[in-house]
Amino acid sequence: MNENLVSKRILVTGGAGFLGSHLCERLVAEGNDVLCVDNYFTGRRANVAHLMDAPNFDLIRHDVTFPLYVEVDEIYNLACPASPVHYQFDPVQTTKTSVHGAINMLGLAKRTRAKIFQASTSEVYGDPSQHPQTEEYWGNVNPVGPRSCYDEGKRCAETLFFDYRRQHDLRVKVARIFNTYGPRMHPNDGRVVSNFIVQALKGEPITIYGDGSQTRSFCYVDDLIEGFVRLMATPDDVTGPINIGNPGEFTIRQLAETVIDMTGSRSRIVSLPLPENDPKQRRPDITKAGEVLGWTPAVDLRIGLRRTITYFDGLLAGSKTEASPELFLRAGE
Repeated sequence: MNENLVSKRILVTGGAGFLGSHLCERLVAEGNDVLCVDNYFTGRRANVAHLMDAPNFDLIRHDVTFPLYVEVDEIYNLACPASPVHYQFDPVQTTKTSVHGAINMLGLAKRTRAKIFQASTSEVYGDPSQHPQTEEYWGNVNPVGPRSCYDEGKRCAETLFFDYRRQHDLRVKVARIFNTYGPRMHPNDGRVVSNFIVQALKGEPITIYGDGSQTRSFCYVDDLIEGFVRLMATPDDVTGPINIGNPGEFTIRQLAETVIDMTGSRSRIVSLPLPENDPKQRRPDITKAGEVLGWTPAVDLRIGLRRTITYFDGLLAGSKTEASPELFLRAGE
């Protein structure tokens, strides 16, 4: 029987976070029994509140730096703060979350023989000398810099995943995530999309670092989750790492100008000093995702930004309900 047609018991760590909540929503809709685990450092109950009445969804408060004893068929390991504001708040705990969390989830996968997915990051490439970045590029990471708690933690997690595969024959999947945006981003996470939208909606100055010529590639969350699900469904000999991101490249200043235009804001752009080790370029080579997963991003930047602006507009207005697809359409898509 095709395992993709059978309801599975799936664990999502970091499931109340930005990406995790969208993944839980997708997996629940497909009829799987989903166990969402989060310690609420950056995740929020509100992100999964609309799933609480679903009979195939459970929520547990738990920190992955401690072992978890449950019975599961698949594990998506997404637990880790992903923005500099959050992962630099307690860098030791960030490293523990990546490394101890990976060890604990791999141990669980070993015991239950579950298939396990690691949400890695484009940050493993550091400030890249190769552009765009392929999966074969080993990266240019400062191991002792202020970003290293996240960069090196994720690199170590990848090491653990592949060593567990070699040593214990675990079924592993590793995705390297590039800049992702969409509804349910944390409003104070310091990432450029949420920063710019919130600043524009409030009429505050939009802050860019340096002259804004550094580039990023922005992937809408629905596209990213589709990539996750496709990678998890591949045969066991497909392990990754595979880049999941949108290769459309924009300067930070272009993004700021686009957000100002789409919100009708009167915000002005101001420059701040460039943070240490901030990558100057970031763009995925997604050839492998196309060949192996049949995946390419489908959501245009302006469409994704419109949905995200609508979400934050409701959030700032005090709305406690998620923006619906109908609201997106009314907002001018």
